[in-house]
Amino acid sequence: LRQEHGGARVSQVFARLAEYRTQGGGGYRWDGEAWFGGDINRFVLKSEGEGTRREGVEGAELQAVYSRAISPYFDIQAGVRQDFKPKSRTYAAVGFEGLAPYWFDVEGALFLSNKGELLGRLEGTYDLRLTQRLILQPRAELSVSAQDTAETATGSGLSNAELGLRLRYEVRREFAPYIGISYERKFGGTADYARAAGDGAETTSFVVGVRAWF
Repeated sequence: LRQEHGGARVSQVFARLAEYRTQGGGGYRWDGEAWFGGDINRFVLKSEGEGTRREGVEGAELQAVYSRAISPYFDIQAGVRQDFKPKSRTYAAVGFEGLAPYWFDVEGALFLSNKGELLGRLEGTYDLRLTQRLILQPRAELSVSAQDTAETATGSGLSNAELGLRLRYEVRREFAPYIGISYERKFGGTADYARAAGDGAETTSFVVGVRAWF
């Protein structure tokens, strides 16, 4: 009776981004999560990363966090993050995610590494329904750092920003291929590290991918 009227344990695997990108002769990116739990308490695994056809995986991370609902629309989260590329790092993580007024999906987190490095990340998306199945989604992501870290080529202050626009078609609610464009820009010391390595400080890519959940 309790499971039928609340308190049930459910799960979901969600591929938010799984895409091919035109930058650098062809690249790819993923961003997704899997969770298990109830309405209030959940265990969440998050992963994101990117790479190119020529160089392979250039960035990859995995987070394991405990998520607790503090309101009908917001969760707070705490756990650990492990970076595998470009350098191995372990972080303590604390953050939030939820649905802000006017239906903006937002997510933010602070990360403190085992070497004392403090990082922050803020993401936001909005679904603009053109039809019942065709959705235009603007997306923004900002990354900040409290210090310069030469080992990971990260400068202090605002380090990276991405602005994207993706148009998806929901064949089913659980499966939606999309196309779009993504603009990424490095700032300050992060841009200087990129130029010193022979890379540009900004890139624009056309993307094609799929958003899916089950």
